[in-house]
Amino acid sequence: MKKKIIYALVAICIGAGTWGAFEASNSYAQQTQTKVQQTTTQQTKAPQTQVQSCIEVTPLEIVANPHEYLNKNIKMNATFDKFSTLGLDYQPALKKSEDYIGILIRRDDITDHVMPLPEMKLFLKRKTAEKYIDLESGDKIAIEGTVFSTAMSDPWIEITKLTVVSSKKPIKEN
Repeated sequence: MKKKIIYALVAICIGAGTWGAFEASNSYAQQTQTKVQQTTTQQTKAPQTQVQSCIEVTPLEIVANPHEYLNKNIKMNATFDKFSTLGLDYQPALKKSEDYIGILIRRDDITDHVMPLPEMKLFLKRKTAEKYIDLESGDKIAIEGTVFSTAMSDPWIEITKLTVVSSKKPIKEN
């Protein structure tokens, strides 16, 4: 019986010593984590002076080599065809239909009839798209955006800026 009590007391003493060491190392870990968080916050708040420029390109150049433009900002002129749901909610390059609408543009190498360019997936935030509800097929637009995916070897582009270059009827700017 005495041996069991002694073993229990030894275990408690060892446990207490271990606990003290744990508390000391845990306190040091917390201090280190706080310093890392402060440094990260300071880095996040630092002014962003680096501005990524846009690569001027044609739609067909992007379609021909989508991997070359992956994660790059592009700028192109195009002819608007229609708003579309093409490519929305596709898991490998997800843009949710609640938040985005797709845009189809025309191929610029075919002039004798209208041919859309469905290989290029263009996405515009719905709130922004509401400003362009009056766009008509054939209107000339300038697009700036980022190629965020090359799923199915197609370029998937999030539009960051859309400008109407010429329109069949006046566009309401909000």
